[in-house]
Amino acid sequence: MAAAAAPDHLFHLRNNFYLGSFQAAINNSDLPNLSPDDAVERDCLVYRSYIALGSYQLVINEIDSAATTPLQAVKLLALYLSNPHDKESTIASLKEWLADPAIGSNAILRLIAGIVFMHEEDYIEALKHTNAGGTMELHALNVQIFIKMHRSDYAERQLRVMQQIDEDHTLTQLANAWLNLAVGGSKIQEAYLIFQDFSEKYPMTGLILNGKAVCCMHMGNFDEAETLLLEALNKDAKDPETLANLVVCGLHLGKSSSRYVSQLKLTHPEHVLVKRASSAEDSFERAVQSVA
Repeated sequence: MAAAAAPDHLFHLRNNFYLGSFQAAINNSDLPNLSPDDAVERDCLVYRSYIALGSYQLVINEIDSAATTPLQAVKLLALYLSNPHDKESTIASLKEWLADPAIGSNAILRLIAGIVFMHEEDYIEALKHTNAGGTMELHALNVQIFIKMHRSDYAERQLRVMQQIDEDHTLTQLANAWLNLAVGGSKIQEAYLIFQDFSEKYPMTGLILNGKAVCCMHMGNFDEAETLLLEALNKDAKDPETLANLVVCGLHLGKSSSRYVSQLKLTHPEHVLVKRASSAEDSFERAVQSVA
């Protein structure tokens, strides 16, 4: 008779993190009887939750030079996001660690590398470190990277790998929804049903609400999308995806979204929507000056 699988002490913590319940992940992280490896993974998830909530300095202050490689990698992510004007030194440190044979293959270090290089829109460099996979998070990140590269064929291959490992895994379901949204058409309804399933099983989060809202916008249901997005805004008034989606939704509903644009500029000046708006404004100014 096969031995029973060991209980997964981190299941709920991971799930909270994956679905955007970051405060719940932090609040419910005091777990007894963890193995040393599980304790490190728990700490990484807790500190990444703080990063997701914008508490970069707490992470930088609490993780010291004696910490394990995965925690040092998480600290690098906090340093990278906290100071966008001095990211070169952080990226240099990251590349140095990745080149070190003793630690370069660490799964969390490779994951953080993928996240950082994806932020930099250097997708080829990101894939150098993530493409080998090894964890569900790395596979899910690969799906995101391939979608950003407009290579849904490669994203689908990664999704199939995830489905073979665990079809019901939260990240497999999320990756499936992301890919359905990228492919569009009849797949939008399938993506909506995945987010709907999450909303019935788990506490509602900004991630789930935004997922449902984007599906609604694709299907032309902008009133429903706006209702979902305003609920998400109540949960986190500074969430960049909620603000960006409200801007798009407002345009389709013929409503002014200048307040959301202003909030996005203030809280997330690096957001792609802000950059595009600034680029359009610059082009308009140049055009006006050329005919003045």
